Amino acid sequence: MAPILMHNTMRITGDADAYRKAVADAVAFVEREGPQLMVEVFIDEAAGLAHSFQLYEDSAAILKHWELSDPYIQAVMEHCEVEELVIYGGPSDEVRAGVEGAKIVPQFAGFLR
Repeated sequence: MAPILMHNTMRITGDADAYRKAVADAVAFVEREGPQLMVEVFIDEAAGLAHSFQLYEDSAAILKHWELSDPYIQAVMEHCEVEELVIYGGPSDEVRAGVEGAKIVPQFAGFLR
């Protein structure tokens, strides 16, 4: 099964420093405890946008992340709103139900080392 890449574009609506702290706390937690293969967050300060990329082995890993990280996700969401969520790959029906409204782009070709 091919990995699943999520790209979340968030508009920072609250205090930027509080947003940065919440994101840093969340990333530190998932680095220790989460199932993600990769997490990278980029902030475009001029546009007031943040971009989060997360790579998962499969849909089960996404569900595990949601279960483990909910308090951290909620803390981040106090300071932003989702502008767009794009999922690259083939998420399960359960993941699809949890990201209603997300754009899903099927995997065509590629590899992961």
